Amino acid sequence: MTTQLPLGLRWPRRQRFEHFHVGANAAAVAAVQALATQSDAPWLYLSGTAGSGKSHLLMAACHAAHEAGRTVQYLPLRNLHDHFMAIRGVAGSQLIALDDLDVLAGEREAEHALFDLYNRARAEGTALIFTAQAAPAQLALVLPDLRSRLGACTQFTLKPLDDSERREVLKRQAGVRGIELDDSVLDWLFARYARDLGALLDLLERLDQASLAAQRRVTVPFLRAFLREEAAQSPH
Repeated sequence: MTTQLPLGLRWPRRQRFEHFHVGANAAAVAAVQALATQSDAPWLYLSGTAGSGKSHLLMAACHAAHEAGRTVQYLPLRNLHDHFMAIRGVAGSQLIALDDLDVLAGEREAEHALFDLYNRARAEGTALIFTAQAAPAQLALVLPDLRSRLGACTQFTLKPLDDSERREVLKRQAGVRGIELDDSVLDWLFARYARDLGALLDLLERLDQASLAAQRRVTVPFLRAFLREEAAQSPH
């Protein structure tokens, strides 16, 4: 099912290596870049809280591998209803990326399918990369052998950017768009809005469009009115 998506939808432009804000994750990023392009690179398991960049790095790896001429499959497990069938349907790619592995913990059939995929990939020389919010030892897996296999991957815990780093990223990205975000706007935003960088960058993109349409600067009153209007338009 993932291979039928148009390339642009599978690997969004913003989720490339050049748009990943490394922070304290330089070693993890280098390992993911190596896995995307080198057939002998070690398999990877990335853990971290929501907003730490796990999906971004998987998408970036898939795009880089595709650009290098490798066949790729990406499974966003949190968005798939039948984990067993999704995993069973994966085959024939040189890189397989499985996102949000923790959602299948406790599903015996899905775990068996993943165990079989792991062994098959090892035999066929396919590269695997996994993400989850917790390390393998902390997942509520039914199969001890699967936990052991996942634990054999090279593991990295991604560290989210702190507030000062997020503010710097937002200022830089706003500057690219010709938007001036002064400290009062950022103070107001960080006190009242989600601090996940992806959500903040999505908001910045919408603000850019709204400010251009209204021919107004992004000020605290403009931001307050914009978010109020978005909330009123969102389905309840």
